[in-house]
Amino acid sequence: MASNDLQKFIASHLSLFTNFIALVLLCLTLTILLLSKLFESKPSRKVFLLDFACYKPPASQMWSKELTMEIARHQFTLSKEALLFMEKLLEKSGLGPSTYLPEAFRTCPPNECMEEVRKESETVIFGAVDDVLAKTGVKGKDIGIVIVNCCLFNTAPSLSAMIVNRYKLGDKVVSYNLSGMGCSAGLAAIGLAKQLLQVHGNSYALVVSTENITGNRYQGEDRSMILINCLFRIGGAAILLSNRPSDRHAAKYQLIHAVHTNTAASDSSYNCISSVEDSEGLPGVSINKSLMPVAIKTIEANLTTLGHLVLPISEKILFIANYIARHFHSENIKPYVPDFMKAIDHIITHVGGQPVLDGVERNLRLSKIDMEASRMTLYRFGNTSSSSVWYGLAYIEAKGRVKRGDRVWQIAFGSGFKCNSLIMKAMRDVDLEENNPWSDEIDGFPVDLKSADGAFPYDLEPAKQI
Repeated sequence: MASNDLQKFIASHLSLFTNFIALVLLCLTLTILLLSKLFESKPSRKVFLLDFACYKPPASQMWSKELTMEIARHQFTLSKEALLFMEKLLEKSGLGPSTYLPEAFRTCPPNECMEEVRKESETVIFGAVDDVLAKTGVKGKDIGIVIVNCCLFNTAPSLSAMIVNRYKLGDKVVSYNLSGMGCSAGLAAIGLAKQLLQVHGNSYALVVSTENITGNRYQGEDRSMILINCLFRIGGAAILLSNRPSDRHAAKYQLIHAVHTNTAASDSSYNCISSVEDSEGLPGVSINKSLMPVAIKTIEANLTTLGHLVLPISEKILFIANYIARHFHSENIKPYVPDFMKAIDHIITHVGGQPVLDGVERNLRLSKIDMEASRMTLYRFGNTSSSSVWYGLAYIEAKGRVKRGDRVWQIAFGSGFKCNSLIMKAMRDVDLEENNPWSDEIDGFPVDLKSADGAFPYDLEPAKQI
């Protein structure tokens, strides 16, 4: 056999063998998917979200962008360049004219003593907890589990102990205080509560997500640290969960899945958001320019797990077939991004900032209406850290969009780097309530966000698409 004929013979059989292997892998994968669906373990107890409440500060704490800049000029010793950067950042941030900051910032100089720091946390936490207890009718003495997350304010006694003391909870209450876990900690706390409710029968779990602004203002000129001053605002949410079967008909939602992804083993993930001191020794939180690629990588890992749990079989087949095809012909085939909205009715993402929301919309191929709740939350309340996904859920409730059987997906990401997803099913139609933070102004939304268009002044490193 001639050399050319031999090469053709080998190439043709190699191609057939490659295609045969790909077909076998596809069949095996589909078999595994079907078997995993059949034998998927079910939790022993169903967990219900009875209700939640978001804290809305009084009008006296409302801050416009202009007031923010006025205070910065008079109370900060910043250079003209730093002030100009801050002004451009606020202009392109996606924040509206009426977000909220602490009362302590209105004095000259700002009163950032421990008493004021505690006052902010107490006001926000007690305000949210009072509302959720009033909405559900649950008594403090009946709560068996308390979980509080606050990234930057860690005090003694803890914030969870503060709740136990205020509401006189029983001495057998299981209490946890999560700190340093960033903007994704709220959904991590829900995941922890869900697991605890599998162990503690006939129980209520109270989860409180908040952040503290008063004691964490950055006073220097490092651009990576000025971002925090411009984006973060006061906020907090209280969520009441139950595993009592009798609460099924009173609950708003049933918790279906809680997916946690942590990429802190990677140095770039670990260092992209961190508490540091600048060159002048001034403390603050630095956002590294590698944030976007790190976030995309971590979200992608979270979606891989979530997709297995929620996507319809048709999307799973398309994804697997695309993966196998790219494995053998990667230079010619683009990655397939599953359409999660075929399995989900509403998505609420952590608001982060304007470029973060743009990245999520682009990479998950979401529509403007899909992103509306998150963009309006950023506009009206700013980045309230881990509680922002609850303001977003309150938005779609206020719009009357949540119907019985709807699936709601909350996704949050933050320092570490971590990404958490929560899937819930609506147990009933949700009507507009009086103590919804959007109640008295929802008719004015959505607003036109053209003013937020344009390049973000702090250039985050671009990330490849998922």
